[in-house]
Amino acid sequence: MTLTFSILDLTKTFSEKHLSAIAGVQRGIERETLRIKPDGKLSDQGHNKALGSALTHEYITTDYSESLLEFITPVSPSIDETLNQLKDIQKFTLENVEGDYFWPMSMPCMVVDQDEVQLAQYGTSNIGKMKTVYRQGLKNRYGSMMQVIAGIHFNFSFSNDFFESLQEITGDTQDKQDFISERYFSLIRNYKRFGWLIPYLFGSSPALCPSFLQGKPQSLPFKKAPAGCLYLEHATSLRMSDLGYTNTSQSNLQICNNHIDSYVAGVQKAINLPSAEFAKIGVKVDGQYQQLNSNILQIENELYAPIRPKRVAKSGQKPSEALKEGGVEYIEVRAMDVNPFVSTGISKEQMYFLDVFITLCMLKDSPTVTAEQKQIFNNNTNKVILEGRKPLLTLNDCGAEKTIPQWGNEIFVEMELIAKLYDKAYQTGEYSNVVKAELAKINDPTLTPSARIIDELLTTGKGIVTWSMDYVNQYNQEAKEHDYQVFNKDLLVELAKTSLVKQQEIEAADTLAFDEFLADYFEK
Repeated sequence: MTLTFSILDLTKTFSEKHLSAIAGVQRGIERETLRIKPDGKLSDQGHNKALGSALTHEYITTDYSESLLEFITPVSPSIDETLNQLKDIQKFTLENVEGDYFWPMSMPCMVVDQDEVQLAQYGTSNIGKMKTVYRQGLKNRYGSMMQVIAGIHFNFSFSNDFFESLQEITGDTQDKQDFISERYFSLIRNYKRFGWLIPYLFGSSPALCPSFLQGKPQSLPFKKAPAGCLYLEHATSLRMSDLGYTNTSQSNLQICNNHIDSYVAGVQKAINLPSAEFAKIGVKVDGQYQQLNSNILQIENELYAPIRPKRVAKSGQKPSEALKEGGVEYIEVRAMDVNPFVSTGISKEQMYFLDVFITLCMLKDSPTVTAEQKQIFNNNTNKVILEGRKPLLTLNDCGAEKTIPQWGNEIFVEMELIAKLYDKAYQTGEYSNVVKAELAKINDPTLTPSARIIDELLTTGKGIVTWSMDYVNQYNQEAKEHDYQVFNKDLLVELAKTSLVKQQEIEAADTLAFDEFLADYFEK
């Protein structure tokens, strides 16, 4: 559906008649952070028992490797509460990792040998083994170094009141959940159109430790900083480049974001599409699983996307099945680098901005997209990832070549309207202040975090590890001085113990051999 209302008209109508509907957004953060030793090298510890079970803990788990922790905050309507939840979780974790610290960057610390990277372990249950085999498949497909790259996932949903108001304003009469799903897919398409803004404004990985490349030849025009780290002069987010979390084997999948039915069909097709390349790895070799299967996607989680439609799935339900059954419930923005300038990896100001940007994507006209247009959007983002601060760089806006200041200023005119709407709804001035500060980056790339990082590396003469450790020590001290705000230590200790019991119960309840379990899972 294409809205026929301008952003000016919509924000005015919301402001006059539906203001309370704006103030009901919900947010959650998934923050990944790499465990390191005090000397800045990769930790070789496993997941500490005091943290609970990585399989069943609600808030503390691991991502692709034992050394890559993931913290998950509960859904909250308050930005301050969400960040305090994250600080509480981080404080508790730091107290229980036996001297390890948290690496403050997306691209990893010094890793002498990629064989140091230990696959995440989830116990002896079938579902636990499946999670580890999935990661073994990722290692065999893309290499171990990808498994120590960290990011931030930002989960966001509008309130039911918001959709009721939007449906009333636009005169839409379809089923409410169908309308909600349709609008979220409109949001996703617009995010793809304008998503280059995210790595430009928040990309924080323009440089890396040479150990990440493990001696492999590559074609990017890296420069060497005085202390030996490598950087791209105008890059914003190497994490989102072909070096990081991208998957070239998926480039021809053409999963459609125009409608929920076509999206679900595309995802379900992809997880059943054989790959000749991955078949060479083998599935079960000498009695050991090397991957879950040899399809382009082992499971749906392997689908790389900067933004995803989501719904909380029932036990044993695949993500696409949950979407098909219940419709879209929220969206997950996955294109955020870890912000090294704050202890939480994401700042309050970034969250304010994401509120505004996501709402712009929801309210702005969003025509359906062809495969050719989707490629143009991807090309724009890729240009910004590798050379976003390059003077006079141009991007393709519906066939018109525009510089980042030209296009960015056009987009920000509408974001300023939405920021004022949020300010009125929450009785604050923070949204407009943040949008003003981000607009300054559009007009002056030296203000972006990627530019700040390179400038500090070059002016201090420090390498990535030495430079990062200054922040590591600062944030470690902050965590020590932080007083629990939302959770408390006793609660987190109890949650850890409870999660270990839950893991044991799952392991005891298994009745199938692992081979049978996998066959049954994929047959469904």
